[in-house]
Amino acid sequence: MAEIEKIMPVTRVKRDLLNILKTMEEDQSTITVTRNGEPVSIMMTPDRYDALMETIEILSDKEILNKLAKSSDDFKSGRVYKDKEVWQD
Repeated sequence: MAEIEKIMPVTRVKRDLLNILKTMEEDQSTITVTRNGEPVSIMMTPDRYDALMETIEILSDKEILNKLAKSSDDFKSGRVYKDKEVWQD
């Protein structure tokens, strides 16, 4: 997923909304909307929003974080299997 963030004044967003939405769909960008130079809103595609919510859900689950940490420790210690070993009959 591209990490494209754009900053636009609210007047431009109002004027060019349909084109901005089309561009956002194409490049999965996130738009920070400003008023008088200050951020007032964030616009993002549903896919980016869903990914963000999923990330928040994972990061708030202590059990998943513990398993990820254990997996990372296993990898660092060389306690891993090669794909040939896993799929071998």
